Amino acid sequence: MAVNLQKGQKVDLRKSDGSTLRRVMIGLGWDAAKTGGGFFTRRTQNIDCDATVFACMNGKLESIDDVVYYGNLKHKSGCIVHMGDNLTGDGEGDDEQIFVNLDALPKTYDKIIFVVNIYNSHERGQHFGMIQNAFIRIVDDETHNELCRYNLTENYEGMTAMVFGEIYLRNGQWKFNAIGQGTKDASIDELAMRFR
Repeated sequence: MAVNLQKGQKVDLRKSDGSTLRRVMIGLGWDAAKTGGGFFTRRTQNIDCDATVFACMNGKLESIDDVVYYGNLKHKSGCIVHMGDNLTGDGEGDDEQIFVNLDALPKTYDKIIFVVNIYNSHERGQHFGMIQNAFIRIVDDETHNELCRYNLTENYEGMTAMVFGEIYLRNGQWKFNAIGQGTKDASIDELAMRFR
């Protein structure tokens, strides 16, 4: 059974039998909140959120080659694969998925950060206050069991990007940290600067 995490909570990433995880799927999801409209109608605005991964060495993002996003779907190691961009967030379940082979990831990497930004947020006047039901979940890619889930429940009015969470290595064991930190960064480049 999956663990529901609170902001700032950390959890070991292990299989249900306690053994070490080899491969994980990270699912990220969100929905555009219903707005305005007439008395009987509520409408949603298309919001293009983009999930990005920063693969870090010694806790820092060292190179542009370590950024995996809609423009670079596969890490140079082959161990982090982004399944592509969802332009609207419509539908149930994961909007974007990222697969990570923790077992084969070069040992120089010790942190994998998952962020989401709103594409052209400033030009479109969009922010995370216009989004609901945002979550990140970690799934054992071998058994397809959901290990943990973090539902973002705070008000992120005015925030144009979000640090959802991170997988990090501590004493030889991979762990997950539910971060849920909103930022006003307008692009992937600006977000990346936070981790340099």
